[in-house]
Amino acid sequence: MEPTDIHGKDYYMVHERVMEFHRRYPDGSIKTGIVEMTDDRFITRTVIKPFSDRDVMFTGLAYENIASGGIMSTSALECCETSSVGRALGFLNIGIEGGIASAEEVKNATSGGNYKNTKSKSAKKSNNIAKNTEQDGKANAQNVSDFDLE
Repeated sequence: MEPTDIHGKDYYMVHERVMEFHRRYPDGSIKTGIVEMTDDRFITRTVIKPFSDRDVMFTGLAYENIASGGIMSTSALECCETSSVGRALGFLNIGIEGGIASAEEVKNATSGGNYKNTKSKSAKKSNNIAKNTEQDGKANAQNVSDFDLE
């Protein structure tokens, strides 16, 4: 894994943490779910099981505000999921030399939400998901307990 230097500390990109997880734990699993989805925010949860035959789990949560601007105005759900995955991998001790936060999280926090992820594939995906799940004017997000994340 190649670190990214941010303010003199080494951080790792989430995609590198994911590749390292699969290298170390080929039978492991990464499952994500939406805890909350409203018109202005997302909360996601990731559960990582490094071993398919043991009940060892590592959990990461993340929150993103859609209205914070920058990439969050178009890809808040994707950023939120990426952050929760990165945090769960950090708790598993993958890529945490500089801290639990991923390079993406630190860049976003230090740029005031204006960090541009050049690898984003869908500029409108999170907004479309939110619109497609609305019923009777209320978001229809499943509670994370409805997901089989364990």
